[in-house]
Amino acid sequence: MSDEPQAHLFFRSLLDRANDTIEVVDPHSGRFLYVNERACQDHGYTRDEYLALTVPEVDPLLTLEQWWALKESVRAVGSRVIESEHRRKDGSTFAAEINLTYIRLDRDYLLAVVRDISERKRAQSALVESHSLLRAVVEGTSDAVFVKDLDGRYLMINTSGAALLGKTVDEVVGQDDSALFSPDAARAVVEHDRQVIAAGSLLTFEECLTAAGITRNYQATKGVYRDAQGQVIGLIGVSRDVTELKRLEEQLQQAQKMEAVGRLAGGIAHDFNNLLTVITGYGDLLSNRLDADDPNRELLTEMLKSAERATHLTRQLLAFSRKQMLQPRVVNLNALLNELRKLIAPLIGEDIDLRFAPARDLDLVKIDPGQFEQAIINLVVNARDAMPHGGRLIIETRNVELGEDDSTHQRDVRPGGYVLVAVTDSGLGIDPVAKARIFEPFFTTKGPGKGTGLGLAMVYGFVKQSGGHIEVYSEAGLGTVFKVYLPRADQDSAAARPAAADVEAPKGQETVLLVEDEAGVRNLSRYVLEKNGYTVLEASDGQEALAVAGRHDGAIQLLVTDVVMPGMSGRQLANALCQVRPATRILFMSGYTDEAVLRHGVIDASPAFLQKPFSPIGLARKVREVLDQDPERAQRR
Repeated sequence: MSDEPQAHLFFRSLLDRANDTIEVVDPHSGRFLYVNERACQDHGYTRDEYLALTVPEVDPLLTLEQWWALKESVRAVGSRVIESEHRRKDGSTFAAEINLTYIRLDRDYLLAVVRDISERKRAQSALVESHSLLRAVVEGTSDAVFVKDLDGRYLMINTSGAALLGKTVDEVVGQDDSALFSPDAARAVVEHDRQVIAAGSLLTFEECLTAAGITRNYQATKGVYRDAQGQVIGLIGVSRDVTELKRLEEQLQQAQKMEAVGRLAGGIAHDFNNLLTVITGYGDLLSNRLDADDPNRELLTEMLKSAERATHLTRQLLAFSRKQMLQPRVVNLNALLNELRKLIAPLIGEDIDLRFAPARDLDLVKIDPGQFEQAIINLVVNARDAMPHGGRLIIETRNVELGEDDSTHQRDVRPGGYVLVAVTDSGLGIDPVAKARIFEPFFTTKGPGKGTGLGLAMVYGFVKQSGGHIEVYSEAGLGTVFKVYLPRADQDSAAARPAAADVEAPKGQETVLLVEDEAGVRNLSRYVLEKNGYTVLEASDGQEALAVAGRHDGAIQLLVTDVVMPGMSGRQLANALCQVRPATRILFMSGYTDEAVLRHGVIDASPAFLQKPFSPIGLARKVREVLDQDPERAQRR
């Protein structure tokens, strides 16, 4: 046996044991001259069947013309690697990587080494799909997603992140924080990044950043970025714009603060009203006993004037705390404001230009007209004081509709129709510190003796109790605008019944059960009622009152009771008493209403309600009014 056949068999044996398909092709005809055993196995042909084929029959992506072009390009450069498909005998195909080499020996040959790359293609496809999914997630969020190297340069940022900086992605990548933020903001970010790298774990920061002239608040969560070997090569982060959330949190905190102050103010006013009831009551009684020329009358008159001013202050406190007695009726604010202009003009002086801009077809509102007028006067006086050298004051009205997504207003604003009253001045404006406290009772920027600081607190309370809200916009030196939103009235609403004329009440002979936990108010009320002919049974709380009523054999025509008392409320007492004495009529009294009185079951502006502080004659008239009302009306208490 010669060496040549032995060498031929040796190389053929090597080729048959190769893991890839090996083909030798006639470049002129495109027919296979040789294929190894792997080629037969991968394609499902016998060797004879395979050698009877041409390249285009095995590679369905190649036409005959394409094959000729491919062959010529390989001959020109010597070799090429292409990706294509190979078809098996059963018609199935697989992805193939083909390494083509042009060989010149005794004749021209084309050597093809074919590798099945189906798994690689599937892995690449999965990688592309995973990358596309990751990119979709990163680009689909409104948060900023970014990657930085150890020098702080941005390697990647999503479109939302770049937009928050007022830039495109290409403008951000390659830059560091000093090129994107203000110096103070950049230093803060760099320090946070340093802490993340040092800790090697996730950290969350609040960052106030100024970019492109706009300052916003962000919550940034950052962690280290590692390479395949686990070495830290940078950091990755997600940053969320929480500016609006911070604003809402501040509004909530302010609302909670105002609510707490309101509760305190209401409690103080309630207790103070009890004291004022005693002071003014005994003062009136004493005044009636003094002769007209008594030298003490002038002193007593001044004392009662001061008590009246104190009563006005408590009303303002109750207004702020939303616990004053309202007497709402359906009104047109344009008509009210038009009449109020006559009073406003002398208040502001001739150096202030007053303009009234009423809207046509203004919706009706259901409010207490007197409280509304007082609120507008307070706003006007506040505006006047902000324009010491004159200016312009505009009062305008219009209908507005607030929707669910109207985020420019306070968080507790209900959607719906409102009537807006805007009071705008061209005055000094309000600085941010004062603006944050402007509705607090007793807060004032005026000097000593120039104001109590209750005017705007009263406005705030009236608006809130009326179901509306108030906003203030101001900049130093550019004036101020107060916007009062009052809910539009139901078109079917009827105006509240006008109050009855105040007439002198006759004396009585009925038996009255008087229940009041404040001894001073109870003693005064007993004195007034007995002085007017009534038989008075008294008690300091509900349980004692029921015991007193149980011991009394005769009729009790009227129960006069405080609403808020320790243990049993006035409403609970009335319900219990009426179970055994259904004919007894009820008169409630209290220093405040709303949250306290409504919670205890008394209706605002009820005819059987007496607001503290009251005068002796006021108590006598109210008692007579309740006793003299018709029986059917008396049952609807």
